[in-house]
Amino acid sequence: MAETRVYLDHAATTMLRPEALEAMRPAWDRFCGNPSSVHREGQRARKLLEEARDSVAGSLDCAPGEIFFCSGGTEANNWALRALASSKKRHIIVSSIEHPSVLQTCKALEQEGYRVSYLPVDKYGLVSPDSLAKALSPDTSLVSIMLANNEIGTIEPVKELAAVAHGHGALFHTDAVQAVGSILVSIKEFGVDALSFSGHKFGGPTGIGGLFVSPSSVRSFILGGEQERGHRAGTENLSGILGMAKALELAVAETSVNETAVDGSSEPVVNASSTSLEGIRDHLISSITATIPGAHLCGHPEKRLPGNAHFIFDGVDGE
Repeated sequence: MAETRVYLDHAATTMLRPEALEAMRPAWDRFCGNPSSVHREGQRARKLLEEARDSVAGSLDCAPGEIFFCSGGTEANNWALRALASSKKRHIIVSSIEHPSVLQTCKALEQEGYRVSYLPVDKYGLVSPDSLAKALSPDTSLVSIMLANNEIGTIEPVKELAAVAHGHGALFHTDAVQAVGSILVSIKEFGVDALSFSGHKFGGPTGIGGLFVSPSSVRSFILGGEQERGHRAGTENLSGILGMAKALELAVAETSVNETAVDGSSEPVVNASSTSLEGIRDHLISSITATIPGAHLCGHPEKRLPGNAHFIFDGVDGE
């Protein structure tokens, strides 16, 4: 009897959408050049690149000039923290449940003389705006709190947190890698200064992601050529960019519009398939907690990603 497998690790990576794969093909055409070249083949590549940038910016509700492509979420998080941390105001605040790409960067910055505060979370994994307000000081230059946790799926009140940070003169970055493509992300509504995302979390290829940030407030992270308007050297991964843009476009198109929940401060806007996805998730949660002794749900019972169900089991090793 043939084995039937069900893939349940989409938090780690999603399967590449066929439409995204098809969108990547023009970059593999033998007459598609380097986007930095001035000849016809290079300019064709440049046109494809900028069309993809326009698409990503439209999907995330920001200006194309505020989107910078890079290798993925880890680079985007490293870039954001190092670019936005002030050399004069040397206090940074992050949550204690950030992705290692944020936490390890903060550890490195501490070795360089920065002071980092690690905010605790409640039993659901939520960061309190009050706790952030208490941690802020005149020396705080940057706050970085993820939009949705990559393990337990809790969605943070990013709009409220960003407003608190701005009220004290600090910039606000959010690692939205786990959220983009699962819930509606409007950068204008969130009011953040920087936002990281990664293509393979919503049906795009691996090895490609991006950073939303104002060009006036970001400095170069990788030095060399003048790619990405002089802010990120290295020939652009054109095929990856095309695939990611298409995957994000499809994910946003599938998102149901909920006028009351586009700002990241109340109930999240979820994927159009989430009516059934949330139903499956909730059935799984209720069934497991009701029938398996010692099963405990991690994360917020409602303010969580539609495709996330995370448990611990008494006496069972998580691996």
